[in-house]
This record gives sequence, structure tokens and C-alpha cells, in this order.
Amino acid sequence: MILLHWLGLIAAAIAGLIVSVLAAGALVTLIVTARVAARFPPQGPFVEVAGGRLATIEAGPNVSDKGTVVLLHGASANAADPMEGVGRRLAGNGFRVIAFDRPGFGWSDRLGGREMASPAAQGHAIAQALERLNTGPVILLGHSWSGTLASAIALDHPKLVSGLVLVAPVAMPFSARDGLPWYYRLALKPPMAWLLGHTVATPLGLYYLRPAARAVFRPQDLPDDYLERSRSALVLRPDTMLANLYDLIGLPAAVAAQAPRYGSIAMPTVIVAGDADAAVPADRQAEPLAKVIPDARLVLLPGIGHMVPYVATEALVDEVEGLADRIAAPGREPVAR
Repeated sequence: MILLHWLGLIAAAIAGLIVSVLAAGALVTLIVTARVAARFPPQGPFVEVAGGRLATIEAGPNVSDKGTVVLLHGASANAADPMEGVGRRLAGNGFRVIAFDRPGFGWSDRLGGREMASPAAQGHAIAQALERLNTGPVILLGHSWSGTLASAIALDHPKLVSGLVLVAPVAMPFSARDGLPWYYRLALKPPMAWLLGHTVATPLGLYYLRPAARAVFRPQDLPDDYLERSRSALVLRPDTMLANLYDLIGLPAAVAAQAPRYGSIAMPTVIVAGDADAAVPADRQAEPLAKVIPDARLVLLPGIGHMVPYVATEALVDEVEGLADRIAAPGREPVAR
């Protein structure tokens, strides 16, 4: 009986500690969410689509003879990430540049439930937005996770796409075991997802924000101003963190379903990746992808890691310029720059 009494006291103490931690986490989450929203308000116009609206950041002329480049960000990011990396440089070269917050990221509405984790579903939403914006055919530039998204738009809405730039792309099948560990899947079970998302997830994310960014930049150094310029803290809000997890967990199945169709991509395509990318190894993704997309141009950058838009900006701009030349004069080889 004494042992049971002590076990009961220990259990009560542990339960009280857990409640205290969750309560403290909930308070921190509210404070961080409010401060992040105030620090990084919407930068550009919203576009109405079915189910809500998508947020954009725009740069360059509203009408450009060189064309429009649409930037699609990767996981854990928002429109500012590719815009600050390569978008403003492209705008300075005369392109109209539009960067989208993917559904559920930045200031874009999620537009639906878990089905919006599919790159195809997000692609349909972005296609609607492009039609609303009356851009005509655009050059799509998709980084990392959005290698699959950009490819989905090219497959499902080819009339909206004049050219495809896939940067350090995830687009070829890979095992779910290479993705998130089992405890992430457990965390997504309701009501566990809501509880963790509104208590401990944001404080933990805040703690790991800079180390995670540093890791994804390797072997290059993390720029001192990257977190500020890219507005990375927007991912710390509970709904965005949950959307990010759903997108990551659903990606292997989405890629497996989409990959057999890559042979039908008909628009000019360039694939740019670093040969030192540990996050998305080129020999598993960029190189085999270049073999299945007809006439795709593969550019492997020596010694470059995953964050090509920031650490190899000029090389990426040159490839976009070369692709634009090919689109303007079909059959022309890319100009050496």
C-alpha cells in the first residue's frame, strides 16, 4: 500500500509537470505567433482562388518583354525565401517576378484540409491564381519540395508554363523511411497535433530555427541576415507548422504517383543542383530527373549545397536567362554567360 501511495504521488507530480510545461508552451506560442505576425506582415497583393486567397510578393516591371518568372518555395519557407535569394536579382534583369506563399504558408490560406498537402492540389490553386493574374505562360522556378510542385503544374496546366527551372529539386520517388521519423506521424494524430502544435512545437521550433538553417546551407555558411530576409520565423506559427508537416509526410506518395508522367513534359527545362547537397543529394534526385524529362538541361554546381538561390545566385540567374533565350527562339542553344 505504501508503494502504491508513493507511485500515485510520483504519477501526480509527473502529470503536474507535464501540464505546467504545456501551459508555459502555450503562452510562449501565443507570444511568438503575435510577434512574428507583427514583424513580418504581408508584403504583396493577395489573389483570390477557390477556397480563399494566396499571398504573393512581386518585383520587377508589371509587363516585361523578357517574361514572367514565378518562384515556388520549398518546405519550412515562404515566398520571401526565393524572392530574396534570386528573385530580386531576376527582377533587376528585367523579368517580372512573382513569388507565391504556398497554401498554408506565409500569408496564404490553406484552402482546404489535408488534401491540400498534395503538390497537385497546390498546383491547381496556383494555376487559378496565374489565370486570375493574366500572366500568360510563365517560367516556373521551383526549389526543393517545389520541384514536385512545379512539375505538377507543368504536367496538369502546360498552357500556363513556358519553361521549367527545377532547383535542388525533390521530384523522384524516394522511400518514406528517408523522410520524417515515426514520431512525427504520431504527432499528427488528432487531437495530438492540435495539442503539440499550440504548446511545445513553436518554442522548440524557435530554438532550432537558426541551427536548422545553418544545416540546410552546408557546406556554405549561413548568411548573417538570412533569417530576417527570408522571414523564416513565419513557419513557427502553429497552423503553418502543421501544414509543413503534412506536406512533408505526404510527399513520398505524391512523388511516386507523379513521376511516371515526367516523360510528357514538353516545355524547355533546366535542372540546377549542387553536387555537395546533403539535404537533397543530386545523384538521387536531380540527375535521375534529368534523364526522364525530355531534353532537360542538367547543371551540377561543384561544391554547392542545397541553398542554390543564395549561394550560387549568378549561376542560377544565367540559367534562367538562357532558358528565356530558348523560349524566345525555339531550338537555340543556351548562350554561354
